[in-house]
Amino acid sequence: MVTAAAYAVTSSEGAFEKTAIERRELGPLDVLIEIKFAGICHSDIHTARNEWGSTQYPVVPGHEIAGVVSAVGSDVTKHRVGDRVGVGCFVDSCGECDACRADEEQYCVNRVTGTYNAKGRDGEWTQGGYSTHIVVTERFVLSIPDGLDLDVAAPLLCAGITLYSPLAHWGAGPGKKVAVVGMGGLGHVGVKIAHAMGAEVTVLSQSLGKKDDGLKFGADNYYATSDPSTFTQLRGKFDLIVNTVSVNLDIDAYMSMLAINGTLVELGLPEKPIEVRAFSLAANRRSLAGSMVGGIAQTQEMLDFCAEHGIGAEIEVISADEIDGAYDRVVGSDVRYRFVIDTATI
Repeated sequence: MVTAAAYAVTSSEGAFEKTAIERRELGPLDVLIEIKFAGICHSDIHTARNEWGSTQYPVVPGHEIAGVVSAVGSDVTKHRVGDRVGVGCFVDSCGECDACRADEEQYCVNRVTGTYNAKGRDGEWTQGGYSTHIVVTERFVLSIPDGLDLDVAAPLLCAGITLYSPLAHWGAGPGKKVAVVGMGGLGHVGVKIAHAMGAEVTVLSQSLGKKDDGLKFGADNYYATSDPSTFTQLRGKFDLIVNTVSVNLDIDAYMSMLAINGTLVELGLPEKPIEVRAFSLAANRRSLAGSMVGGIAQTQEMLDFCAEHGIGAEIEVISADEIDGAYDRVVGSDVRYRFVIDTATI
């Protein structure tokens, strides 16, 4: 067993406290990772504060993990001691269902095992990256290319693949007009990736407050959705809209901006069910879809793509004792654009 220092919460209203957790003994196919940086995702906040109603306390969040291999099991072939590696949103799947065989482990029919707050197939609850070490089966460990610094790479393990997967699946590229709704922790990475893919990129944000950033990240256009004329100007314009915000929007208004055969992809998780009129779908043969991260192979593809194009998250590095304040700032939209914990401070 490996004892790791960690930061955990023990109740929905509790503050993070330093603790010690036991990582499983290294098996033949396991990799022991010394975590260097852990990104803060809004999913961490929902889980720590039990906003989804399924938190098993105590919980150590964190599924945007970047670090260095410190030991490997006897049968490991993909990674060596000293390699720069990452771990994303899940650490196991059945490996046998159609989804797993198609490298779409995130849709495992027999339940993917989340990096934290999930019961593993060994019956133990998983604990995440707000810690100094983690043990993960080699199949779920990603290689971080040398062209990416570990701190800016960490958020790519969730935010990056969450945007890369739908952009790749729906063919963002030259000749395609793509809109990114929201310029936050997810959206800003989406702008960078869509631009690098060669698409014409438009940001649709509540205000123009982040316009300079959006254009710097590669957006060709930037519109405020608080201005009703935006929806008139952009009617029928986009081949693909990716919605990164987790509030209930007027989906019909956004669907009106899709061209013939256009698709709006929901990435955010709003509190209430999504409402859409049938006519919004029928007109222009539009589609409303969803997407959830990507499989291991596609996540590695995303990391290689980001390294090739110099794409990293825009981050603010914090110490572990600043997690509670960082959570409040994320909820208050007071970060540009992703918090990353320096785990050396744990």
